[in-house]
Amino acid sequence: MPSNRLSCYRKILKDRNCHNLPEGVADLTQMDVNVHDHFWDRNGCEMICYCNFSELLCCPRDIFFGPKISFVIPCNNH
Repeated sequence: MPSNRLSCYRKILKDRNCHNLPEGVADLTQMDVNVHDHFWDRNGCEMICYCNFSELLCCPRDIFFGPKISFVIPCNNH
């Protein structure tokens, strides 16, 4: 039976630099000013991306933080 669950993936950054995110990637929104290098992917709150050197590692929030913590992570998708 196929699963509809989201999975992790990587995005290679064009300029290979995490310092100018999210300006360099239009579909990212910073999670919180106090949580460095973590971004919401696209307009929703299901996928979280972490900027690691020259790439983004994006995973569902339950995988990234675990089911006990992920529901308390605030998301402002406006």
